[in-house]
Amino acid sequence: MNWGIIGLGRIAHKFATDLKVLPNARLHAVASQSMERVQAFANQYNTPHVFGSYDEIVTCPDLDVVYIATPHVSHCENTLLCLRHKIPVLCEKPFAMNLREAQKMVMTAHENQTFLMEAIWTRFLPTTKKALELIENDAIGKVLSVKADFGFNALFDPQGRLFNQNLGGGSLLDIGIYPAFLALLVLGKPFRIKAFAKIGPTGVDEEMGAILQYEDGRLAHLHSTILAKTKTEAFIYGEKGIIHLHSRWHEPTTMTLLLNDERPQEFHFDFESKGYSYEAAHVMQCLQEGKAESELLPLDFSLQLMELLDNIRKEAGITYPQD
Repeated sequence: MNWGIIGLGRIAHKFATDLKVLPNARLHAVASQSMERVQAFANQYNTPHVFGSYDEIVTCPDLDVVYIATPHVSHCENTLLCLRHKIPVLCEKPFAMNLREAQKMVMTAHENQTFLMEAIWTRFLPTTKKALELIENDAIGKVLSVKADFGFNALFDPQGRLFNQNLGGGSLLDIGIYPAFLALLVLGKPFRIKAFAKIGPTGVDEEMGAILQYEDGRLAHLHSTILAKTKTEAFIYGEKGIIHLHSRWHEPTTMTLLLNDERPQEFHFDFESKGYSYEAAHVMQCLQEGKAESELLPLDFSLQLMELLDNIRKEAGITYPQD
């Protein structure tokens, strides 16, 4: 299948590299607002079609699917462009800046009967699949709580993506989405949310902490920060034991099953790529089967995740111009 990429930052390089390990995938077109950047990217990955604006890529012949890797604030606009031309889309997380934008994207996908999926690559990794399998097989008994963290020490740049409010900066939307994703995946939609944030001088959340409470009393403990390097681990606690996703848990890693009074069971996985190949392969399988959305990461899940992020932001006082 012929892939296109809109937005050529760091994550686009990772995705393009991972496409090389898939025998049925080819990077066919790339688009950037800088001709210098797009030409350099195309030369690096032997890409035949280059475009110096995002709008032009929809004119590319034989384009099967587009991966959107622009900053958060452009996800909605770029996605709508492709969907209205009936080009399937894999849109980088967060899906959009808020639920209103996400709903518009989903509605447009339905109207044009065109495939759309949020690029939460963690959902398709062997570690995540194994963790869900263990839970489904009652390995740890009833799940009681989830604890997940993600933090790194970012160089302060007021104009850079992470600290610029106009670019959707802040820890929650960039990395806090991973702990939120895990809580929603394992426990579902929470009943109550308590969240706090450290708002920095540029107006973005430099650190965020949240506790999600469920109607049956279960809890999820979430943390994200761009001020310090943390362990970036995740734990799923059950009545019979614990699933420990090792650092950094959101990407290819190892995991341990810790059952009460038993020796730990280690799970190791061999990765041929950085991990983005799994979501790309899943998208291509969906397209080959004529599906309009993924069964593993359906659009309703992305809407629920966006709603959860909105509610955490509201509780913690995190705002953006798009609001």
